[in-house]
Amino acid sequence: MAGAVIEVKYFNTFLLKKVNTSSNQVVWNGSRGIPENIGGYPAIPGLNDDETWVIEESRIRGGYNNTTVDFGAKAYLVEEEPNGTRRFNTLIYSGIFNSRTGINNTNVFSVADDITKSADPANGSIQKLYAEDTNLNIFQELKCSRALIDKDAIFTAEGNPAVTASNLVIGVIQPINGKYGISKNPESFATYGNRKYFSDENNNVVLRLAGGGIEEISSYGMKDFFRDEINKINSAGSLGKILGSYDIYGSEYVISLQSPSRYREATTRTSSSLYNTLNFDERAQGWVSFFDYAPDQMFSLRNNFYSVKSNAGSATVVASGTGFTFSINNIVGFIQQYSIVTGTGITAGTTVSSFTPDSNDPTKGSITITPGATLSAGNTLSFTAVPQLWRHYDASVNRGNFYGANYPSSITFVFNPNPTNSKTFKTVGYEGSNGWQVDTFSSDSTGATLSVDGLGYNSSEDTTDRIISGFDSVSTLSYNDGEYVLTEGKASVAINTTSANVVLNLSTFTGYVNAGDVVTSSSLQSQRTVVSYNNATGALVLNQSGTLNAGDVLHFSGVVNRSNYLSVFNTVNPPLSKYYSGFNRKENKYVANLLNFSNPNSAEVLYGQNISGIKGFYATVKMSTDKTTDFGGEKTLFSVESTYDMNNGY
Repeated sequence: MAGAVIEVKYFNTFLLKKVNTSSNQVVWNGSRGIPENIGGYPAIPGLNDDETWVIEESRIRGGYNNTTVDFGAKAYLVEEEPNGTRRFNTLIYSGIFNSRTGINNTNVFSVADDITKSADPANGSIQKLYAEDTNLNIFQELKCSRALIDKDAIFTAEGNPAVTASNLVIGVIQPINGKYGISKNPESFATYGNRKYFSDENNNVVLRLAGGGIEEISSYGMKDFFRDEINKINSAGSLGKILGSYDIYGSEYVISLQSPSRYREATTRTSSSLYNTLNFDERAQGWVSFFDYAPDQMFSLRNNFYSVKSNAGSATVVASGTGFTFSINNIVGFIQQYSIVTGTGITAGTTVSSFTPDSNDPTKGSITITPGATLSAGNTLSFTAVPQLWRHYDASVNRGNFYGANYPSSITFVFNPNPTNSKTFKTVGYEGSNGWQVDTFSSDSTGATLSVDGLGYNSSEDTTDRIISGFDSVSTLSYNDGEYVLTEGKASVAINTTSANVVLNLSTFTGYVNAGDVVTSSSLQSQRTVVSYNNATGALVLNQSGTLNAGDVLHFSGVVNRSNYLSVFNTVNPPLSKYYSGFNRKENKYVANLLNFSNPNSAEVLYGQNISGIKGFYATVKMSTDKTTDFGGEKTLFSVESTYDMNNGY
């Protein structure tokens, strides 16, 4: 191996060895240099590495007393126990930051200074810190405390604290009265003014910290509810969350209890308690409303309330094709730009470039995907969730619309006058906006009664619950939905017939005839029902055959609901007298009779539609907004009432 002797002029000159690797990468004394292809030193093929040297001067321009490089200060520390420890109950603070002077020591944690402050480890880990003026609020799992900032407290001989200025960053930690903490739900914390709101899962309560004291706001009429629902947040080893935020627009604390099963993207709040989102209003000193949404995050900004929601989606391809843009239908959930698309014929990593919904049908639209694909009609496409920001109280969308879905508003209350007497509730009425309906009106339960076969216990109640065609779970229709007209018609038979097919003489026809109308005639022994009618040919089909001769007169009578006005009369306001099967309006007050649809009880002679009203000591009523009257508009409800009679013998 060849060697070389190189004399250098100054003692501070660096003698560096340059090595070129096979991939044309330069290595200086074991450190990578700059390759030739980006402006570095060239690699000389066939040159012996031992002869490849370079001398670099450590001083600027090689001057004798010019500025030289320096290693700088070196810190040497011998750690007897170099392993890290997690002090879950301890606070640590760094050096100062001063933007005016340019000092930034936020990454300096000097072990020479006392920069830690520990809370009682028996109260669990520190979950949340909130600085307030010159105090630091400390929220542990089992305890809330307050530490002084830039001051300390000394105590008199009597044990009374006196605050004094100090060079301590964090002073004495002072516990706040009450054995409450924030558990492991710091996401429930929200603040406004001097009030701090948070939950304590360990005690199944929701709390407010204000004025130096803690108060259980969950006990304001909702103690049992929060006791049961918070207890179900974490189940079977899966963690839910308790999300809290202050709604600055509505001036209320909003809390969302979300169990683990909620993450399967439930679309509605049900009795299975996938989630419960509700609000606390300081003005009412109570819990005001439940909401039909489960946010991922909530916050207030510039007098507006926002939430973030991620929802997955799915759709079906309408027509087979190859390309980038496809028509889709059966849309469920959300389709958003940048969502990842999966499905038959879709390559991995395909995303949504754009999505255009149908302006008339929200379940239809078109998507453009990148890259393109070959898809078959009927293929199901799935779209991953992408977070979206939503502003609440937006006047441009329907009321009760959350994350693109409409929900009816409802209220449940109890009629309980003269609680020790049995009553018959005869009517229900309210003052407020048009568009309210009664979903259920039920009496108190009879309690557990041994069944006839002796194999179990049954309970019963009087109720107005029934099935109305075209309406879901409605016992008393709203003023608009319950509106109907009575139609009458008359025509003579044109041709003798003994079948259910009849031809009418169009020149004798007056009035109306529609499918479902009742048909009577002196030539028929019993009434018939219209199956279909062609007003151009006079062809009439009845539900039952009969003997009819030419010239026999048929009479038709029927009912047309408001929802069918346009299809039957070609107008939404036919020139006929209006009747109401639900609420009727008089002097801006809405009243309806209560129809009994109860099953018979033991030894009960008259029941159901044979009697009027609902019997019971009290009644539970649920009212909600309908789906047609000024849909998405404002609905008010000022008062609700019911007339009743006292039952004899009670």
